[in-house]
Amino acid sequence: MKTDLTDTTSSKINKALVLGRRAIGTPAIGMVLTLVIVTDEENAYDALKAANEASREHPSRTLVVIKRPSRSPRDRANARLDAEVRLGADASTGETVVLRLYGEVIDHAQSVVLPLLLPDAPVVVWWPVQGPADPASDPLGALGQRRVTDSYASEHPVRELSQRAASYTPGDTDLSWTRITPWRSMLAAALDQVACQVTAAEVEGEEFNPSVELLAMWLADRLKIPVKRSASSGPGLTAVRMETDCGPIVLDRPDGSLATLCIEGQPDRAVALKRRETSELIAEELRRLDPDDTYASALRYGVDRLGDAGRSRDDADRGSSGSADGPADEKPAAKKTASKAPAKKAAAK
Repeated sequence: MKTDLTDTTSSKINKALVLGRRAIGTPAIGMVLTLVIVTDEENAYDALKAANEASREHPSRTLVVIKRPSRSPRDRANARLDAEVRLGADASTGETVVLRLYGEVIDHAQSVVLPLLLPDAPVVVWWPVQGPADPASDPLGALGQRRVTDSYASEHPVRELSQRAASYTPGDTDLSWTRITPWRSMLAAALDQVACQVTAAEVEGEEFNPSVELLAMWLADRLKIPVKRSASSGPGLTAVRMETDCGPIVLDRPDGSLATLCIEGQPDRAVALKRRETSELIAEELRRLDPDDTYASALRYGVDRLGDAGRSRDDADRGSSGSADGPADEKPAAKKTASKAPAKKAAAK
């Protein structure tokens, strides 16, 4: 069921939700949270599709906030709020409200969203593309217990990690970190099978991929060892090699789907390590609403190591034309090496 409201208010939207539930015969729906998606018109469809698929695991009220910038001072004066209310089959297992903000209403998006939040339910705010510099200080981000960004979707993905570390507040997370959960689990399980000291590691993957950088930071942070970052043609992460006093441990995934785990003295094993869809990533993030201390530790570890690379990227940016494909035109990042310290086994998250 869909209801279109033009030049409306939050009060009228709430009334449409109540009437819609009665019309479809479900006056009460068990929803566990409110998911606020802040995006643009171009990316709204894909983000909403991912949220609807994730709602099968986490029934929620999804509020899609689309800001329509004014093209002239006259347009800005014509403040307006349009809404599309979806229930039943059109909203998967929850409720969906698509909000389009025009004119001066854009500057007060939090006032539009606040009355539409589910009472006594947690709020998660997600920016599918280009999140704010400081999510916790953003007016909409301040409404959420969890704030989800995606560095990979930003114009300069790796440099974005430095910004995320500088502005980190408990409750922040990033889908680039979520993408490496299976890798972290597999590597921690591999180290649990051997009684060896890890002396060095190498992480291989696409250049300018923040997930590769985060995995290298995590290994360096947890193992206290030098970690080498090397580039490959992808897709995504392609290999992790750890040197130990018992022989090498290698997790190799050349095709983005099936990986091979090689441990000295044991037969090689094929393990499923498929690249996941956005819906699976956001569903994972909705499973936990407490701060991710492991992410915070790994993120902060990489700030100093990214300093020189960040400056080289700035130089490359000044020499580029500033196109949307900026990262692909930048110079290769300097390889990062963590400081040496006694090696320890990694602890699973």
